[in-house]
Amino acid sequence: MTELSLPSRFDGIAEKLNGPNTLGNSRAFWIAFAVGMFVMVAYPFARGSYAAGQTSLFLVYGLLALSLSLIWGYTGILSFGQVAFFGIAGYTYAIVSLNLGGVFGQTVALPIAIAVSTLSAFVLGYFMFYGGVQNVYVAILTLVVTLVLETFMAQTAGSEWAVGSVKLGGFNGIPGIRNFALGVEGASISLSGSGFYWFVLALLLGAYLGGRALVNSKYGYALVAIREDAERTAMFGYNVKRVKLAIFTFSGALAGLSGVLYSTWGNYMDPSVFTITFATIPIVWVTLGGRESLLGAIVGTIIIERLRLWFSVNASEFAIVFVGVILMTVVLVLPRGILPGIRQIYLFLNENGPRAAVDHGQTVIKARIREALQTVGIDASDPDTPSSSEVVRE
Repeated sequence: MTELSLPSRFDGIAEKLNGPNTLGNSRAFWIAFAVGMFVMVAYPFARGSYAAGQTSLFLVYGLLALSLSLIWGYTGILSFGQVAFFGIAGYTYAIVSLNLGGVFGQTVALPIAIAVSTLSAFVLGYFMFYGGVQNVYVAILTLVVTLVLETFMAQTAGSEWAVGSVKLGGFNGIPGIRNFALGVEGASISLSGSGFYWFVLALLLGAYLGGRALVNSKYGYALVAIREDAERTAMFGYNVKRVKLAIFTFSGALAGLSGVLYSTWGNYMDPSVFTITFATIPIVWVTLGGRESLLGAIVGTIIIERLRLWFSVNASEFAIVFVGVILMTVVLVLPRGILPGIRQIYLFLNENGPRAAVDHGQTVIKARIREALQTVGIDASDPDTPSSSEVVRE
């Protein structure tokens, strides 16, 4: 009996999508992924167009989370500046589309907005990486840039702050942005509700699969090598500064696309996208899902934003507190994030059985709690419990 095999072109695609730098390379994973995508596609039929339109915001944020996962999770560059490129693209799209008007104006505004966010990321990245800015100073500088943008845009309330016929509006922002549309008058498509949901889902799927192909390529190996040891990577002949600049620029473009979709989703753009709270939230998404997992970044985003929405409706005063508690719990229990943590638990269960897994988990959690207490000066040592260095490494 002959074995069934995929055509060579599909084998090549599968080889690019699967690799050591991504979680889920088995047939079971891809079957589960296909089932999950079917559920996502069918969601508007089950919940209706309005619910799909609201949920599309989570998918828009998923693109923003992917942009951070690529530069932080895979390259080791912690950036608070993704929302800066997100906001720059959103504002640019609003200004260009409202000035030109019509569907044609929106069509022209889309590439212009992404180009501006890409150029902004390139300029900032060039001065950082070729200027010798490294490690925590990159995070500080990107946060400063984001807060400067917030301060500047917040004071643009006067009538003199206008670009063409569009007033920037200060804290009031720019209202009246139309729903996403492409084409020219008489031959165009306009998306809202379920249509916009499916469109964003397709973009997110393409970005995810493209990201998998990227991180499993030779270029992706260079990104991971830089994350692990930039100096050694440079010794092997890689231009570390150029690689960092390239991935930082690409992530800025992806964040910009997210910003454009956000502005058309809410029909509004204001300086709140540059606040320190919004700059921090993507880091929470990626940390929760797993910063070294592209799918984890998306899953973490959907979980957090769904729960934040529930709390904003039912107990708004506890929303931020809840997010903080979830983040602290995940860092203690699953420090690599939900999806990588689930994979580790599954592998440990297969090798050692459930009883050993429970014992190991208790030991690891106790050790991490003890370390956390010791960092604030509380001595919680237990002579009967091995130190964290003696705990089996996860």
